[in-house]
Amino acid sequence: MTMAVVSIVVLVALFAATLIPAFDLGLGALAAAFIVGLAAGVPADEVTGFFPADFFILIVGVTALFAVAHVNGTLDWLLDLLLRLVGGRLVLVPLVPFVIGAVLTAVGTLPAAATAIVAPIALGLAARYGISPLVAAVLGVTGIISGLLSPLAVYGVTARQLGSRLGIDLPGSAPMTFLLGGLLTGLVVSLVSLLIGLRTGAVPRGRVAATQDTAPAAGGTGPGAATATKIAPTAKGTHRGRLLTVLCLLAVVVLSIGFEMNIGYLGVTAALILQLVLRLEPGAVVSKIPWSVVLLIGGLLTYVGLMQHLGAFEQISDLLRVEGSAALSLLVLCYIAGITSFAASSIAVFVTAMPLLPPLVEAGVSPVGGVLAIALASVLVDINPLGITGGLILGAAEPSARPRLFRQLLTYGLVSIAVAPALAWLVFSWW
Repeated sequence: MTMAVVSIVVLVALFAATLIPAFDLGLGALAAAFIVGLAAGVPADEVTGFFPADFFILIVGVTALFAVAHVNGTLDWLLDLLLRLVGGRLVLVPLVPFVIGAVLTAVGTLPAAATAIVAPIALGLAARYGISPLVAAVLGVTGIISGLLSPLAVYGVTARQLGSRLGIDLPGSAPMTFLLGGLLTGLVVSLVSLLIGLRTGAVPRGRVAATQDTAPAAGGTGPGAATATKIAPTAKGTHRGRLLTVLCLLAVVVLSIGFEMNIGYLGVTAALILQLVLRLEPGAVVSKIPWSVVLLIGGLLTYVGLMQHLGAFEQISDLLRVEGSAALSLLVLCYIAGITSFAASSIAVFVTAMPLLPPLVEAGVSPVGGVLAIALASVLVDINPLGITGGLILGAAEPSARPRLFRQLLTYGLVSIAVAPALAWLVFSWW
C-alpha cells in the first residue's frame, strides 16, 4: 500500500472519529499530518509549510472586522436596511446575500474575497430571522458561483485565456454563454434550496418589521419565526461609530476589489483602527474571532496539502479514468474536477483540467459546453467544510450552530460530489 493510499485511509478515519464526542478534528488532522509525514519521510518543517497561512490571515482579518461591526451595533443596523430592501418578506431575506455575491464576483472579485464579505451577511441574517444557516450559506455561495463566469470574473477570464492558449475554438458569443450558464445554475440551485427550505420550515414565512424595538415579528409563522433585535443606545452604537464602521467596510471592499489588496490584512488593519478610535474592549473583539474554526480548517488544509504532496488525489483520479466515448470521457473529467475540488483550490483544479479538454473537443465535444461543464463541476462542490469557503461560513455562524452546520456542510459537499458533476455534464455538455 502506497503512502498516498494510506493518507486517504487516514482521512476517512479522521472523519469517522468525529463520531467520538471528545475528538477534535482540527487537532486530529494536525497530528495525522505529522505522523503520516513521518511515515512518508516528509520533514516536519515541510509539513508545517502546508499550513494555510493565507487562510489564517483571511478568516482572522474578516471576522475581526465584522466582530467590531457587531460590537458597536453597525451589523444590526445594516441588517435592518437589508430587510427593508425586501419589504420585510422573510422568504426573500436569503436572496439578499445571493444578489450581493453574484454582483461581487461578476465585477471581478475573487471567490474567497466575495465569500469573506457575503458569509457574515448571510449567516447574520440567518441568526437574526430564524433561517437555516445551511440555506443561507448555500444561497450566498451560489450567488458567488453565479457570477464567476462573467467576462470580468476569474473563471470567465481564465476560460478565455486557456481556450486561446490550448487551441480550443471558442465562438465570439462564449463570454455571454458562460455568464448565462453560471446564472442559470445559480438561480436553479437557489430556487430548489428556497422551496426545500419553505417546505421543511428552514425558511420561515410571513413578514417582519425592521425595528430596533424588542418585539415579536409581525406575521412570522412556522419554526424560527423571527424577532427583531434591540440595539442598545450606548456610546459604541452612535451614528458616528456606525458611519466610521461603514466607511471602513467600504474601504476594505474597494481596496480588495479595485486594487487587489489582501482582504485579510485589510480587515485586520480596519478592525484595529476601529477598535482604537471607538475605544472598544480588545477582548470583546478578539473573543469573537472563531479560533476553533481556524484550528479546524487550518488542520484539515494542512493534512490535505500533505495528501496532495503524496499524490493521493492523482490516485483518486486514476481510479475514475475509463475508456469510452468523448461524451463519457467528459463526464469522467467532470467527476475528477469535482472530487479534486472538494479539498483543493477550485480554480487550480479548473486550470489543471482544462488541458485535458482539447482532445475531447476534437472528438466532438462542444467547446463551450465542455468548459462550462468542467468549471461548474469544480465550483459546485465548494460548499463544504474542507476549504476556505466552508471555513468562512463556519466562522460567520453563531458558535452554538457551528457543530451542526459543519455536519450539514460536509453532507451537502459529499452529496454535491455525487450529483453536481453529472448535472453539469448533462445540462451543459451540448451547449
